Amino acid sequence: MTQATARPHDTLVHSYLFLRRAIGVIGVALPFVLVLGKVLVDGGGLLNSISGYYHTDMRDVFVGAMVATGVFLLSYRGYDRLDEITGDIAAVAAVGLAVCPVAPADPTGTDRLLGTLHLVFAATFFLALAFFCLVLFTRTDKTDPTARKAQRNFVYVFTGWTIVICLVLIVVCGAFLSAEVASLHPALWLEAIAVLAFGFAWLTKGEAILRDLPQD
Repeated sequence: MTQATARPHDTLVHSYLFLRRAIGVIGVALPFVLVLGKVLVDGGGLLNSISGYYHTDMRDVFVGAMVATGVFLLSYRGYDRLDEITGDIAAVAAVGLAVCPVAPADPTGTDRLLGTLHLVFAATFFLALAFFCLVLFTRTDKTDPTARKAQRNFVYVFTGWTIVICLVLIVVCGAFLSAEVASLHPALWLEAIAVLAFGFAWLTKGEAILRDLPQD
């Protein structure tokens, strides 16, 4: 392969790595930025969910992060059509949950409709991310994967199941927990864990974590 033919391929690889790392950075940073930013700007305690920060002065940060994630996912083109379809679904869901906010404390009929759409988009977004981790990221075209690839696959499986378990627990918390337990904001913590899991998975896919060693 000549240098001239290698350069476009290298540029494409670097672009994909940048997209993956950018998605990962947003995922890892978002819970901390929203929670700490709200405390510094608005004061007060924790909210019941990450989406609830839409109704604070951190609204622009929340919406901007989700729209940016959606744009990155829409630009992302993986190895085949399934990668692209999953990325497109996750992108639409990310933008959808940003523009359809969770219902406020005293909702109108429109607020309740948007809140329902928000829940649908949020569930779709996280399930698509879990699918990325558990199915798409773990694939390999090698019969004998490198040791680092095996380690990355462990990260993908762990983070993917973390997202799924967090979603299930959020539903359980909303349906069965008492007001006393709900006051501890379990949904917020579970959402934050799920977002962090997706962020670390994409940082790993972007080779910011567990990059192949030279001999691999």
